[in-house]
Amino acid sequence: MNPLRLLDFSWDTQSVLQPAWDYLLQHHQAELRSPLFPVVISVSTYLLLVTLYTLLDLLAPSWPALNSYKLHPDRPVTWDNIWTTLYLTAYNHLVYIFPAAVGQWLWRPPIPLPRDAPTLMSFLLGILGCMVVFDFQFYLWHLLHHRVPWLYRTFHAMHHQYLQPFSLVTQYVSAWELISSGFWTTVDPLLLQCHCLTAWGFMVFTICVSTEDHCGYDFPWSLHRLVPFGLWGGPPKHDAHHRMPGTNFAPFFSHWDWLGGTNMVPTPSKDRYVEEGLKGRKDKGA
Repeated sequence: MNPLRLLDFSWDTQSVLQPAWDYLLQHHQAELRSPLFPVVISVSTYLLLVTLYTLLDLLAPSWPALNSYKLHPDRPVTWDNIWTTLYLTAYNHLVYIFPAAVGQWLWRPPIPLPRDAPTLMSFLLGILGCMVVFDFQFYLWHLLHHRVPWLYRTFHAMHHQYLQPFSLVTQYVSAWELISSGFWTTVDPLLLQCHCLTAWGFMVFTICVSTEDHCGYDFPWSLHRLVPFGLWGGPPKHDAHHRMPGTNFAPFFSHWDWLGGTNMVPTPSKDRYVEEGLKGRKDKGA
């Protein structure tokens, strides 16, 4: 039995998602069953988000109200930054992601689609469950790739070439890091026996969060401002991680960093301390 179903008190009623699911099955079943579909929605979501954030980056220097929300208003994103990060993103997708997607399309059978949609409760609990599992997995992965020098130099140092991240730095990563994140994002919904709609929702949510974490903005509607008690990381904490790499390893919540002694909440005094410690370190974004 699906473990999430035990917590779903509305499982015996028709889901509010059923009409939308029926429409998708009736009009787009072939596309949904294709092994390429998860890749398409992932890449499309990422490109849409980084396009929006990059437009904000280009507008911010001449728009003081927008620039005031930047974590580093005195460090504008340049065209050189954009092209450098965009080149590596395109390279990783063309050389690694695209061939893997074509391989799935050629050799993996079409995905069977259930007739029933998940209930809204099951959908939300499924995404939350995947978040909790992924948070633990990536915290350990991230911690190891900082604590083991060979792993850091070989696979993760590239991502830390930018001390003040912006949205395109999200996938300014080695192929191993990109594949690792994609693997857990794909496997966790299978481990929790989630509905495919839930799995796709988790995939899109993960991309949205990772892009927001790197965006370089602290908006009033950012998730870390909406989730109470400091439970959520958010852009300020991940920005601090890029400048102080021994802190804030978890991708979503803060509890593993609390328990591991790696949690750091950025403050003006801590920022000054970090800046002093970074003197002489080259920032590729400079």
